[in-house]
Amino acid sequence: MPQVGAYGGGGDNVSRSEYKDKDKPTQIRYSNITAGKAVADAIRTSLGPRGMDKMIQAANGDVTITNDGATILKQMQVLHPAAKMLVELSKAQDIEAGDGTTSVVVLAGSFLDASANLLARGIHPTVISEAFQRAAVKSTEILESMVTPLDLSDRESLLKSASTSLNSKVVSQYSSILSPIAVDAVMKVIDPITAKNVDLKDIKIVKKLGGTVEDTELIEGLVFSSKTLSAGGPTKVEKAKVGLIQFCISPPKTDMDNQVIVSDYTQMDRVLREERAYILEIVKKIKKAGCNVLLIQKSILRDAVSDLALHFLAKMKILVVKDVEREDVEFVCKTLGCRPIASVDHFLPEYLGTAELVEEVQAGSGKIVKITGIANPGQTVTVLIRGSNKLVLEEADRSLHDALCVIRCLVKKRALIAGGGAPEIELSLKLMDYANTLTGIEQYCFRAFAEALEVIPFTLAENAGLNPIATVTELRTRHARGERTAGINVRKGAITNILEESVVQPILVTVSAINLAAETVRSILKIDDIVTCLNLSDLYVQDKIDKAKNEIDEGS
Repeated sequence: MPQVGAYGGGGDNVSRSEYKDKDKPTQIRYSNITAGKAVADAIRTSLGPRGMDKMIQAANGDVTITNDGATILKQMQVLHPAAKMLVELSKAQDIEAGDGTTSVVVLAGSFLDASANLLARGIHPTVISEAFQRAAVKSTEILESMVTPLDLSDRESLLKSASTSLNSKVVSQYSSILSPIAVDAVMKVIDPITAKNVDLKDIKIVKKLGGTVEDTELIEGLVFSSKTLSAGGPTKVEKAKVGLIQFCISPPKTDMDNQVIVSDYTQMDRVLREERAYILEIVKKIKKAGCNVLLIQKSILRDAVSDLALHFLAKMKILVVKDVEREDVEFVCKTLGCRPIASVDHFLPEYLGTAELVEEVQAGSGKIVKITGIANPGQTVTVLIRGSNKLVLEEADRSLHDALCVIRCLVKKRALIAGGGAPEIELSLKLMDYANTLTGIEQYCFRAFAEALEVIPFTLAENAGLNPIATVTELRTRHARGERTAGINVRKGAITNILEESVVQPILVTVSAINLAAETVRSILKIDDIVTCLNLSDLYVQDKIDKAKNEIDEGS
């Protein structure tokens, strides 16, 4: 009777430590690993402060220039199902930490490469995946022992973290302007003593073309990117009473299927008089409540406000801002302390918000409306981003979002670690030492995992134009001597104490990247077949054919 190997393989020649897979699962597994590595290699060159940018052209001709991993992968056309898993991985990192979206994919690519080598040695994929899970847990423990505790009152450390995130972006030259804005914005919407998380919906980012990124400002209040509909009315109101309405100040329309035919000019005259009286009645009720600034929600079915209504509102000295988006209503109400009014009958003074100043100001080639000095402000702020063109404006928005996410990570877990590849090398050395205490196949897997972590400093050195092998070797030597914060200084092109260069990052970013990357690689390793489903239309056609065949058979 043939001897059965440790993992279920048959045959006399199979040793207990080696696993020979069937041909098809092996091909599927290697196909998945190759697809995942291809995605990682595509964005690997954009890692770090000296990383390259990608120009992405959409189907409609829109161009995006960025080096943000999540943005690149989101817009990349990926067909292979395993490669799509790495796109989802980048999205997961973006949601969890907000930064490190390129690092997580590069790490996953390196883990896949390591697992391919282990598979080639005859180690079972389940053993590799379980060992990688334990290695990820061990990595988290080691990282926890390397942290520097942080107090949210330490503004300097928060600024360093935000600057480190921004320094790898296209708008890195403006990091000294955007970092304080990111820190101040988060600090204004939370209570630093009790906060465990930050709701970034409380920080509204408004983009306005014109000027430069240097003109970006943090506003404690509201900003509307549209100008006022003055029609001869005021463009500046002090001691404002602000009302937000969700009904239309325009004559009602008939249903889609109906029409009104007016055959006599006296009837037409009467219709116009009725419209005038109807609109005037609404405007009088608004004025009676003491409102002098009116925000009107965007309407789909008919005009939110008619020209006649604007004329009456201007006569009553009421400033009007229309087309407030439906998704902005909650933010506006929270900021002003007002309530949205769905009907003119509910337009009461207690539903209004109060502000010191509402004014229309020039911004580039257009105008914006600012509301400041709010009497009972909610914990919200607005950031007005400026940029000379659309590409810079979009990239500044993405970069600021990443910086805000970094500060949010520090609020969630108040601990910092060094950047510049220092934690990855330290982890690699510690895991290698730990692997020596293990026995059997698990030791191999832990060693492979530890070596795979070196891809981050290797890529940082490569993208900075340094010799990657010499740089990583020197870095490993420095860490072996006990210099735990030695990292790659890409500006000086040398290895220095990275904390002295103010290159720090939240521990949550690194922990999340390693755990998510290991989890994705485990999922890919456990796949041994890809099944393609039929389209519903194909199933429908097949069903019709089968029925027709049955009818023919019954007839005959």
